[in-house]
Amino acid sequence: MDRRSVTLRDVAEAAGVSISTVSRILDDRTPSSRSATADRVRQTADSLGYRRNAAASGLRRGATGTIGVLVPRLTDTVMALMFEAIERVARSRGYFAVVATAGDEPDDERRATETLLDRGVDAVMLATARLDDTLPASLRERGIPHVLVLRTDGVSPSSLGDDEMGGYLAVRHLVDLGHREIAVVTGPDFTSSARSRLAGARRAAAEARLELDARRVVSGGYGVDDGVIAGELLFGQPSPPTAIFAANDNIALGVVSAAGNAGLTIGEDVSIVGYNDIPLASRLSVPLTSVRVPFDQIAATAFDLLHEPTNTAVRLAFPSLVPRASTAHPR
Repeated sequence: MDRRSVTLRDVAEAAGVSISTVSRILDDRTPSSRSATADRVRQTADSLGYRRNAAASGLRRGATGTIGVLVPRLTDTVMALMFEAIERVARSRGYFAVVATAGDEPDDERRATETLLDRGVDAVMLATARLDDTLPASLRERGIPHVLVLRTDGVSPSSLGDDEMGGYLAVRHLVDLGHREIAVVTGPDFTSSARSRLAGARRAAAEARLELDARRVVSGGYGVDDGVIAGELLFGQPSPPTAIFAANDNIALGVVSAAGNAGLTIGEDVSIVGYNDIPLASRLSVPLTSVRVPFDQIAATAFDLLHEPTNTAVRLAFPSLVPRASTAHPR
């Protein structure tokens, strides 16, 4: 038999079962059965050279088996890690994930999302959400399946780390080491992640009866250059901080660079905590203490939310602090 012409009907007739039984057993998006019938169907399909047509199968369901993922940029290690985690979970559940980038502009985000939808994706996962963003509301109004990841607008289904707890763990660690002159370099104010991490930092400081000086709370972007600018500002103050919590590892890398330019030694003259625990963090000449985010758990929960009947929940994954040489007792 010509392998290219093998159909479900061919497999069903050879295995002695119905076409619907073959379709169900060979659909890799459903739990795999280990019954004798299922084994016989799979062996028959293999011997005939049957190959499931994912596109045709998707059309029969009114779906393509494809998930669209929108991130600001893939040069951002965190966003690349998040997409890779989504892709791994998608593959394990019989889906295919495609990614698009949109920068930080709402209009670009909207256009990129519409492009994904025009390509027939079944649902979209957005790692771009702003607190003032109208796109999630538009998706809700149109009934388009979607999940926000890493950030939330507080309304659409969202899967992210517990950023408030992460900020708390970072500053609590510095307080426990004995630091009192603590600064925070946070991300863009339009992101839930930046606001929540700062809120957690303030809670840890308040517990220790410390107040974060407004001059030591610097808001900017999530890039390395933003960390350099913030570090230069903080180290140029008459009484520079002895410890800095940077709201992501890119910012922390910039602060490390600024500290070196100021003649300071990381882990001795100044302690630095980052966030996300990207692979580079543990490989620096002075390994970076960082708050680890469980990307795979966030990705798996995002898929779960897509399949829940009432998926308006915000699910938080618990972060953990990974202490390394960049933090120590103040001198």
